[in-house]
Amino acid sequence: MALQISATNPEHPALLLELPWQTPLEEWPEEYLVPLPRGISRHVVRYARAGDEVVAVKELAERPALREYQLLRDLDRLAIPAVDALAVVTGRTDAAGEPLEPVLITRHLGGSMPYRSMFETTLRPATMHRLMDALAVLLVRLHLAGFAWGDCSLSNTLFRRDAGAYAAYLVDAETGELHQRLSDGQRDYDLDLARVNISGELLDLEASGALHPSVDPVDFGTEICARYRSLWQELTRTSVYPAGKYHYIERRIRRLNDLGFDVAEMQIEHASNGDTVTFVPKVVDAGHHQRQLLRLTGLDAEENQARRLLNDLESWMATQDDYAPGDPLGARPEVLAHRWVREVFRPTVRAVPVELRGAMDPAEIYHELLEHRWYLSERAQHDIGLDTAVADYIAHILPRARETLQPTSD
Repeated sequence: MALQISATNPEHPALLLELPWQTPLEEWPEEYLVPLPRGISRHVVRYARAGDEVVAVKELAERPALREYQLLRDLDRLAIPAVDALAVVTGRTDAAGEPLEPVLITRHLGGSMPYRSMFETTLRPATMHRLMDALAVLLVRLHLAGFAWGDCSLSNTLFRRDAGAYAAYLVDAETGELHQRLSDGQRDYDLDLARVNISGELLDLEASGALHPSVDPVDFGTEICARYRSLWQELTRTSVYPAGKYHYIERRIRRLNDLGFDVAEMQIEHASNGDTVTFVPKVVDAGHHQRQLLRLTGLDAEENQARRLLNDLESWMATQDDYAPGDPLGARPEVLAHRWVREVFRPTVRAVPVELRGAMDPAEIYHELLEHRWYLSERAQHDIGLDTAVADYIAHILPRARETLQPTSD
């Protein structure tokens, strides 16, 4: 069987052909390898250079290699933090013509470290708590996307520093399964595996003297379960608010945003005793909101502005009589989005006198007005409406802002 390289990018096969595929991976010459820290793996794994890229090469049987390759591509499509699958190489033979195991090739995650490398210097308990937070968030993201990991552990995760915290990335999807939705039993099974695996890994570190003496391996294994359940409850619970308390919905969205999740869908069911709001969070890639806002409305804004405007657009659409997701007779989101621009966004921005706007662009003005409405609604304990917020903003906020920006004379 001839050597075959199945790759996501047409440029990769030519670069990968330079690697010594006729040699078993554990015998690759040093000239091809990159000395990076590796975690524990049941397979032979090496880091190598392919052109300008550093890749991770893992030997395993053909069927699991192709399966993991597809799963990693699916996770990338779902914007889940995981290593990028680049290629699968099959049909390998040695110099005598004997078959060699296929390999899965992934892109090295720059700036990341396996957990054992991080314990070369004893980690403080506070740092370990942040690692557990990052792993709990990763597991929740996977479960929200319908992915049952099947082997959640520190060994199958890479960690990267993220503004004082840590971000966790899935590095091994070999045992994973992707479903439309996970049952509670599937989630509990994953969580129990995580508890057992993490406790075992920390016990190994304790035995080698690499664990802080105040850290209890069993307690830390249990901790991820508590952190996961708390986060899952916040993300998936149904909230019931009295009619007119729409600023409570915004408060909930803000809390979810602070946790690093975005509300991709929001269903509002009107009932006699109030409004039932069901949130379906979805983790999205960087720049998602900019692209989404531009596609729907034609407005070009910064990422945080776009997120804020999209949240307002989503809330507004849910109040429209002809908004019926999934109903072919209902108005499409694009139609409603342009109506929102025409009937809500532009009139609101134009209500602010040009001479008072300063250097603020329309998206920033609207964002400021939404923030002011939020503040006034919280103070009044009911939704005060956008018109009232605009009038108050023009009367009380903009004049003070202009005074602050005025140059002073000595």
